[in-house]
Amino acid sequence: MFQAPYRAAVIGRTGRGDYGHNLDLAVLGQPKLKVVAVADENEAGRAKALARLGITQGYADHRKMLDEAKPQFVVVAPRWIDCHRQMILDCVERGIHVLTEKPLARDLEECDAIIAAAERAHVKIAVAFQTRYGPRYERIKELIAQGTIGEVLEIRGRGKEDRRGGGEDLLVLGPHLVDLFRGFLGDAAWCFARVSDRGRPADRSSIRQGAEGLGPLAGDRIDAMYGFAKSPAIAHFETARPSAGAGKRFGLQIHGAKGVIHFETGWLPPARLLLDETWHGSAGGSKWTEISSAGLGKPEPLSRETSLDVANKAIVADLIEAVENDRPPLCSVYDGRAALEMLLACHASHRAGGMVALPLADRKHPLA
Repeated sequence: MFQAPYRAAVIGRTGRGDYGHNLDLAVLGQPKLKVVAVADENEAGRAKALARLGITQGYADHRKMLDEAKPQFVVVAPRWIDCHRQMILDCVERGIHVLTEKPLARDLEECDAIIAAAERAHVKIAVAFQTRYGPRYERIKELIAQGTIGEVLEIRGRGKEDRRGGGEDLLVLGPHLVDLFRGFLGDAAWCFARVSDRGRPADRSSIRQGAEGLGPLAGDRIDAMYGFAKSPAIAHFETARPSAGAGKRFGLQIHGAKGVIHFETGWLPPARLLLDETWHGSAGGSKWTEISSAGLGKPEPLSRETSLDVANKAIVADLIEAVENDRPPLCSVYDGRAALEMLLACHASHRAGGMVALPLADRKHPLA
């Protein structure tokens, strides 16, 4: 095992995924890291990244950077996912641990290849699911475990539902929500979904190539239901393009026998509890109570960061600890694959005309 301070580097791609949600900044302020290099094929973007990171060693070719700068940790930062498989494999094959932007890859074959290589090399990979690193997520888990809302009956999640509503929203914002489904209910066992396009069932003519390297997409409305291996609860995920309210419903509600928890995404996202079996506040004048990082109804002691920088730094710190203690990161490469599998299962179910079991037997992209 190498010794701290560990050498860290960043791979970005200006104009084609850039640096994701400021993932390059996640290596700054880490006591156990020394940032040594950045790779970006775009010269102007590379110069800006060097200035942000306060370093001088920049490369146009990320492979050359990996071989010459010899980092032990690398952030694969681009938001576009058409490059993820190769960039991650280039790191893993050199024994380098990785933090990657989500989604993990374009399809399950790519995910399987990444995982197989990581297992061979004994490399850790963390995926940037920031919400699960936040303290309010932990408080909600505790409330559920304490039986505050009673038996969990269902979870309802909606995408951001802006101009990307449907197939693009499914892959871009959907990973955060289905990852939370798994965080609360465990591994999904099946999916039943309908994919619609302009008011009719999506068919082969509905398939299009997605923006930002997403690969094939379909549908402007997706309605999905999931069952879970170790919970009787059901989870629903929907995304469409309604005429109003874009972005205002992005998040989820956890419905229990005694009440509801509303939860959004981010480092300190809005979170509140309604204790009412009717779920709409009509029982005895019931009202919503805020959930802070300190607990139910308590003032928030933490600064309300407007960015995801705090969460990204927490992910890197957790990845370092995972390597040092030989444990999986909190949100690992397996979580990244499981989230993508749940989303692609929507298309697999629609194509099959019924429920499909998870994990999917066919690893090819359902729209390929």
